[in-house]
Amino acid sequence: MAANMTRSRAWRGIQRYGLPVYRRYSSGGSYPSIPLTAPLPGVPKPVFARVDGQEKFETKVTTLDNGLRVASQNKFGQFCTVGLLINSGSRHETKYLSGISHFLEKLAFSSTAQFGSKDEILLTLEKHGGICDCQTSRDTTMYAVSADAKGLDTVVSLLTEVVLQPQLSDKELEMTRMAVRFELEDLNMRPDPEPLLTEMIHANDLSLLIFGQAAFRDNTVGLPRFSPVENIDKIDRKTLHAYMHNYYTPERMVLAGVGIEHDQLLECAKKYLQGVEPVWASGKPCSVDRSIAQYTGGIVKVEKDMSDVSLGPTPIPELTHIMIGLESCSFLEDDFIPFAVLNMMMGGGGSFSAGGPGKGMFTRLYLNVLNRHHWMYNATSYHHSYEDTGLLCIHASADPRQVREMVEIITREFALMAGSVGEVELERAKTQLKSMLMMNLESRPVIFEDVGRQVLATGTRKLPHELCSLIMVVNPQKKQPARQRHNE
Repeated sequence: MAANMTRSRAWRGIQRYGLPVYRRYSSGGSYPSIPLTAPLPGVPKPVFARVDGQEKFETKVTTLDNGLRVASQNKFGQFCTVGLLINSGSRHETKYLSGISHFLEKLAFSSTAQFGSKDEILLTLEKHGGICDCQTSRDTTMYAVSADAKGLDTVVSLLTEVVLQPQLSDKELEMTRMAVRFELEDLNMRPDPEPLLTEMIHANDLSLLIFGQAAFRDNTVGLPRFSPVENIDKIDRKTLHAYMHNYYTPERMVLAGVGIEHDQLLECAKKYLQGVEPVWASGKPCSVDRSIAQYTGGIVKVEKDMSDVSLGPTPIPELTHIMIGLESCSFLEDDFIPFAVLNMMMGGGGSFSAGGPGKGMFTRLYLNVLNRHHWMYNATSYHHSYEDTGLLCIHASADPRQVREMVEIITREFALMAGSVGEVELERAKTQLKSMLMMNLESRPVIFEDVGRQVLATGTRKLPHELCSLIMVVNPQKKQPARQRHNE
């Protein structure tokens, strides 16, 4: 009995660990010492995808008689994304109450002349497996729908109703005021301060207890994107209609679609968007703001007590957050691509979880900041670009006792941008930028936004392989003008 048990245990041990003659350990000399940079013997060389030709489908653009541009790009699959992009945003509210764009975003896809409520709109989209969304930024308003391509006619008809025939009832306006107040409160209390810091570094007149001077003080992209508290009760239907009368005009719009034939989209545009009388009555716009952004610079400081704010039993870490920014270039300038590479080269992220390969472990903000200063909680680079200006920023977080040293470290990183650039780090940044570009453009909604924004700004679209070619030719000499801007 005992002998059988011994043999059984011995056999299980052999099965688990193998016979000594077959066992090999990593410290032994039987394995060949092949570095990871060398190909393995006997393994065929992999063939990687290359960006070396045109896309399967080209972007087509047609301008209607009323000035509306129709842009489309076909794509495999039965679903499509269609929407209206409008050259309208918070930067155009110079002569109006700040917060109109914020209100219009919340009021989107509400009742219209044809649809009695938002529920009716959602039920109509549901028949075609559709979803809808509206987003406003400082310079663009975007209404979008993703649905089955067979329902294209219904989708374009619905978009026309939503954009040109909104009812803006008193009940909807009151619900929007509640939603805006809640969003402002949430913005002040959320653990992630990045949206608030982005608003602060652009504008100085935000009703979030912020006082000071920021990058574009009281002009264009420096106007608040979120509605100030004092304007919430002042914005009414008349104010919204006056703004839409000037900016919701065909020549300031692009009807973009991805996943549909251009002729089909063009036919729907002529059917629903040509000769349509908007609810605010037609007529020539009274005035359209065409101000050029003026960089002013300045400082905004806010002190908050977050000791009683928590998502659970563990309190939020007591941190000081800063964002330092310098003027960059517009997306229409030749320096836009070098600035994008520079932003990718700075990289950064959080100190807790950096992620896997390709997440920027060898970017400057990781190597020079997070890896060298254990008390740094976060350091991330951002690049905001508009039609006439831009802003390159670095967001950092640390213990309040280290705020002075944190500012000095981030300022030094800005100064080092004007120095020499290593070939390896430049090539790594370019590769990572191309990878991120191509990965994002695998998503249909992202392609839609790319098509719409490019056509709205320039009238044409640069295809991904063209952008990759521009990225590839960036060298230290071409990056010099971008770095020189930060020394001036």
